[in-house]
Amino acid sequence: MRVIRAAAYSEALPGGGIVCTLCPVRCRFREGRRGVCGSRFMRDGELLVDNYGEAVTLALDPIEKKPLYHFHPGTDILSTGPNSCNLGCRHCQNWAISQERAETKFVSPESLAAAARRYGAFGVAFTYTEPLMWFEYIRDVAPILRQAGLAVVLVTNGYIEAAPLEELIPLVDAMNVDLKGMAPSFYRTVCKGRVEPVLHTIRRSAEAGVHVEVTNLVIPTLNDCEEDIRKLTAFVASVSERIPLHFSAYRPEYKMRLPATPAGTLVRAREIAQERLWYVYLGNVSVPGGGDTLCRGCGKSLVERRGYRTEIIGMDGSRCSSCGFEAGIVR
Repeated sequence: MRVIRAAAYSEALPGGGIVCTLCPVRCRFREGRRGVCGSRFMRDGELLVDNYGEAVTLALDPIEKKPLYHFHPGTDILSTGPNSCNLGCRHCQNWAISQERAETKFVSPESLAAAARRYGAFGVAFTYTEPLMWFEYIRDVAPILRQAGLAVVLVTNGYIEAAPLEELIPLVDAMNVDLKGMAPSFYRTVCKGRVEPVLHTIRRSAEAGVHVEVTNLVIPTLNDCEEDIRKLTAFVASVSERIPLHFSAYRPEYKMRLPATPAGTLVRAREIAQERLWYVYLGNVSVPGGGDTLCRGCGKSLVERRGYRTEIIGMDGSRCSSCGFEAGIVR
């Protein structure tokens, strides 16, 4: 029996019906109708959610898998997520648990915190699908995690309205935001959304002191041209040149059958991004040094990564042990 909760954000429509105001999709509901995310529905004149605490999995992951490279590198985090998403990306890499109905199991907020402690994790990452569609659950569980000394991490598409984002920001320690591209047409046709709310999430969260990293899945012919990469890099740099940017290789999944991203495309993207950003990483490809962190002061290795194996070799706290440069890595 699922736990049913009132949706946190909604407004009544003239003449009946309800609009959900959690995310920019702003689904309109009549009795019995479900929204794009699949978790919200109208019953007896009220907008409800039935995914509260319903998790598709619980797993202990390296933090680098999120990917977060500058937030407690080399540690493990308990990962979980809902069976839900508010975008409809044709290339979804986790479509079986985000776009389709998947089996879930209820995990209470208290049980989640206990599991994180039991597994020796330093925190909990809400990931795999779209955690923003778990808003009501995260709002309840985050204070419990914080009280237990556990970090709260979101791996998210960033597609949320401004008001709920402001409510969520004080509860979150770190996030990796998937910035899928900079072209409005790409978001509209490939992802079924808009880019502007995602840009707001990144900028506002960073300004508020949340540790932010950004991932861009590079898809051949769709968002991989030099102009796209330069626009994306320019935006991230306008927020902070210190924000780590992860370029990740696409693989054919779900409704998209374009060929996989060549490693050379990612190498070129990194070269462009490094003109303006301090830290640029490559994912889903085997490129020597693609995951290593080098000191911006003296160039020596601070962190070496081989897959998800991480070795901190040149740091004293958050500084380079050779020249004392402040790397901005949370440990």
